Amino acid sequence: MNRSAQINRKTKETDITMTLEIDGSGISKIDTGIGFFDHMLEGFAKHGFFDLTVAIRGDLKVDGHHTVEDAGIVLGTAIKEAVGSKAGIKRYGYFILPMDDALALCAVDLCGRPYFIFDCDFTAEKVGELETELVREFFYAVSYAAGMNLHIKMLSGINNHHMIEAIFKAFAKALDEATSKDERIRDVLSTKGSL
Repeated sequence: MNRSAQINRKTKETDITMTLEIDGSGISKIDTGIGFFDHMLEGFAKHGFFDLTVAIRGDLKVDGHHTVEDAGIVLGTAIKEAVGSKAGIKRYGYFILPMDDALALCAVDLCGRPYFIFDCDFTAEKVGELETELVREFFYAVSYAAGMNLHIKMLSGINNHHMIEAIFKAFAKALDEATSKDERIRDVLSTKGSL
């Protein structure tokens, strides 16, 4: 079964086309108009073994907020669609990822209920052209659009570039684990019988 999604979303603020292949090999083609954000999404695809294409035309003359937040909405929607019924998947995933001075923890539950915790304080306003406060907005949007519990915690870190990159890669690894199949799981991993 092909676990993939193609999402198109157009508003007065952004025009987004995204394809996501859960069972990919880490191939990506990303163009958001924000170089550092492109780099983070490329890292997400590579380290989660997701095939991902993203094309965004956003109102960057205003700022990056709509582009980054809407990208999160579309990625969350794509994850939800690609995972489908969730039959046979592990549902939970977590990872603690080191990147030089930064140590990021990410835990995911694909339970169908959105809940988001983000415990990370950045010390720079921007990394490249990405406003650091938009990292939280992105993952909040992913969590709610996908219907997932998502906990992100920066355990230590000094360099904002390393901290943000560690978060994106930890999320990739946690999501890869949560979406992976386990032959022992016959239906969905829930005593309720549905997610």
